Amino acid sequence: MTSGHAPGAPSALDAARRALSGLVMAATVRIHRSGAGYALDEPASFLGSGFFVAPNWVLTCAHVACEGEGGEVAVVYQPAPGRGMSAVTGHVVAMLPDGPAPPAGNWPPPDLALIRLGAPVDHECVYVSERPPAYYADGKVLYAGWTEVDGRLQMLYGPLTVQGTIGGWPSDVQLRLGENDLPHGVSGGPVIDPERGEVIGLVKSQAHHARGGTSIGLEQLRTLPVPAEPLTAEHDDLYQAVFQAHDRYHRDRQRHPDARRQTWADVQRQLGARPGRTLSPDERVQLLGRLADLPPPVSTHALLDILDGLPDFQASLSLPAPRGWRDGLGALYESVRDDGALALLLAYAVEAMVAERPYVAPSTPAAEEALWDWVWQAVQRLGARQRRELAAQRARGLSRRGPRVRRGAPGTAHGRPAAARPAVLVELEQRHWEPDHCDWSVSVLSPDTEARRLDDGEQAPLGRLAERLATPLTEAFRHCDEPGRPAVLQVALPYSLLGRLAADEWRLGPDAQPVGALRPVVLRCSDRGRLAEDDALAEDEDEDEYAYEGEYQYQYGYEGADADGHAYGDDGVPRPPDPEEERRARWRWLHMHRASVEVLDCDEGLRKPVPRLEELRGLPYGTVPVLCRYGDERYDDDAAALARIVRGGFGVALWRHRRSLPEEVCGEFHRGTFDEIAGPPSAHQLPEVVHDLRRKLRVGQTETFWAAGIALLYDDPHQPLPGAGDLLEAP
Repeated sequence: MTSGHAPGAPSALDAARRALSGLVMAATVRIHRSGAGYALDEPASFLGSGFFVAPNWVLTCAHVACEGEGGEVAVVYQPAPGRGMSAVTGHVVAMLPDGPAPPAGNWPPPDLALIRLGAPVDHECVYVSERPPAYYADGKVLYAGWTEVDGRLQMLYGPLTVQGTIGGWPSDVQLRLGENDLPHGVSGGPVIDPERGEVIGLVKSQAHHARGGTSIGLEQLRTLPVPAEPLTAEHDDLYQAVFQAHDRYHRDRQRHPDARRQTWADVQRQLGARPGRTLSPDERVQLLGRLADLPPPVSTHALLDILDGLPDFQASLSLPAPRGWRDGLGALYESVRDDGALALLLAYAVEAMVAERPYVAPSTPAAEEALWDWVWQAVQRLGARQRRELAAQRARGLSRRGPRVRRGAPGTAHGRPAAARPAVLVELEQRHWEPDHCDWSVSVLSPDTEARRLDDGEQAPLGRLAERLATPLTEAFRHCDEPGRPAVLQVALPYSLLGRLAADEWRLGPDAQPVGALRPVVLRCSDRGRLAEDDALAEDEDEDEYAYEGEYQYQYGYEGADADGHAYGDDGVPRPPDPEEERRARWRWLHMHRASVEVLDCDEGLRKPVPRLEELRGLPYGTVPVLCRYGDERYDDDAAALARIVRGGFGVALWRHRRSLPEEVCGEFHRGTFDEIAGPPSAHQLPEVVHDLRRKLRVGQTETFWAAGIALLYDDPHQPLPGAGDLLEAP
């Protein structure tokens, strides 16, 4: 023992901080233009800073990486202290946000880029925090990066004061840093929590005409694109590949028998870090390494289900939501109590061990056993009751899981109908004084829990809704999507917009496909309660208003009532006097029987008016109303047609935005709706059927051209809209 100071005394902390600085600087790299050759110290080719986040992976700012040519850069690094600088070619494989480079100096957050090395090299990697985003109100962080000083490239390392945050929605939040100079070149360098000894972000920009700058949290990497198809191997998902390699690297470094250098866990222990108030840094890297040996969670939605099912888990999850096993572990740190911390973490580890797998690698069974061995050893610190509970939890999980590979065909979530699956809800409220603008909110709907709002906004132009909604919708889809099973997008809007807004055509990125080609998109009516007043004129129309050009005179007639005044429909089923009960009854019937299609406004290509309300109510409960000519704008009752259908108790209806379609398309539209809409055994499949039509239409399958512009009302009365009437009220 070389010092009489107790751990935690100033000299011990100083030594730990010096060791931390050495680890940080060893992992921090320079980014140069490709072709730098042997002139590694020439400032002319220098672009900015970065750091090794996993073996052969470098993280930097997008505005730094995009300065390279053809997505190729040179990464200049130091293999070990005293060994000089080396260079290796790197390829930019992902940028956030993706798309063309904006004007210089205006790259929007999160401004991240991942670089994959073209050849394996020996280097140090930083330790990235698995905790939820730490948005400091005050305090200090450390940073590192490269810059030019007196014509030479030099490493900088030092403290910065956190002066608050910038941005509103979590994916745009940046730390505002100050009280130090951030010269050109340090962008892309790591930002470190000095108390826990872990990297929490990177330097994004320097302040204009002031000291300091901004930092982006590394949790934003969770927003990297999620593969649309089920995973077949680890490398299919870039986020999982990088962070599983990260966690295995630190686990292997920690347990290497011949290691001579201090590890990140060693330094964290000297700093006094205690993840989750129960694990030591060494225990944490061992657990994360074993979790990284497993295939990743099937989806963010599956991971959230695991967290929600844990006993005593009460934390409100930060955004972006957790995506990998390490993210879920970090989320638990904010929930655990001192007396139940270890039990909760071990319960989570067991759930990860018995979870469904997107794929099974040859090493998966051994990885599961290794994780169980670690859990069983750790639970010895608890009592006999906890040991019994964990063993029983493991047995239940293995029995529940059955075969290791997931079952079920794409488009069905374990056989659940679309209505019972998680969904994303967009609510729109038209501004009466600005009819071409609306207020909006984005929420996640789960069958067994209340809706959870993710974001909202005001005064969005109708023509720019997709632009305003792109970021929150992308996050919401990640909460709900499962591989091969994209979540349904529900768009709730006032009836006056039902026929005007083509939500299925929204594009959430410059090169993105229409959202309706990627997932089911359905419409809901958000103002049914106002229809009785707004549609009153439709009930007072004179019979003469039902005359139309040519051959048709539509006779009003209600398939009436018996002597006691009880109403019956064409199918002989009595109609409840309460409109809402009738609406629910119609929905139940339609979802238990095969649908029948009724084209209401067209007969052999000739336009006819939509029936009046009482006749609509008399239609059989299995009817799906279809509007062929909606949007002709040549008939007085066009504006009221959809409102009348909604008031008639129909939760499912189909129409198309005509947009100058040729008249001969009419017959194909009739045949197509009869074949496709009446084809499924119940209406549960209709959102998927319409999605499949849009997808085929997008790739040019001519047999689906009749479906151009179709819209689907699918408004479940058993799933009321959250907060009806107070869309954007403050809590």
